[in-house]
Amino acid sequence: MVIANQFLESTQLANELGAKLNTIEGWRVKGIGPKFIKIGRLVRYRRSDVDAWLESQTRNSTSDAYK
Repeated sequence: MVIANQFLESTQLANELGAKLNTIEGWRVKGIGPKFIKIGRLVRYRRSDVDAWLESQTRNSTSDAYK
């Protein structure tokens, strides 16, 4: 059974990250943001995918190469 609060809308993700909606949409187009699900025209983010993506963004210094 899937629980609705496991999913975030783009605006919710932007709010949680303190980012603008346009930034989230740009990440999606470029393929550099968290994985997402398309249901027709709806875009949703699994909480677990967002958490995994955030973990992958962890760096030790500003000179660390992006993965």
